Amino acid sequence: MHVDFSSMKPIYVQIAEAIEDDILLGKLEEGEAAYSQLVLSRELTVNPATAAKGLRLLVEKGLLEKQRGLSMTVAEGARERLTTEKQQGGFSQMAENLVREARKIGLPKEQVLSTIETLFETTDETQSTEGSERDD
Repeated sequence: MHVDFSSMKPIYVQIAEAIEDDILLGKLEEGEAAYSQLVLSRELTVNPATAAKGLRLLVEKGLLEKQRGLSMTVAEGARERLTTEKQQGGFSQMAENLVREARKIGLPKEQVLSTIETLFETTDETQSTEGSERDD
């Protein structure tokens, strides 16, 4: 897991999105301990309050659960909710952005589709994010 300090996207949002990716990829399983605020802040070299804000976003979305006196856990049904959310809105938005950018630079439809096919066949989904330690 990493954050891009030069990105316009807030760091806490990047943290939340990276954890969502780990849930979708099965690196974090439902019912298991999630990354702790302190581990995230130490590994990513960010303020603990920033890490906490990213975790709080996921609690508010119902993807993580706080358990008093215990570590935060991935909520039951989190992966299914994320998958549905990404399918209903996120993926379509990404595809629209891709088409818009391809048109800006004059790429023909066939080249875009060919590139997507090649990437789909050769890219390992586990390469999209790096793992982080959990606070077990």
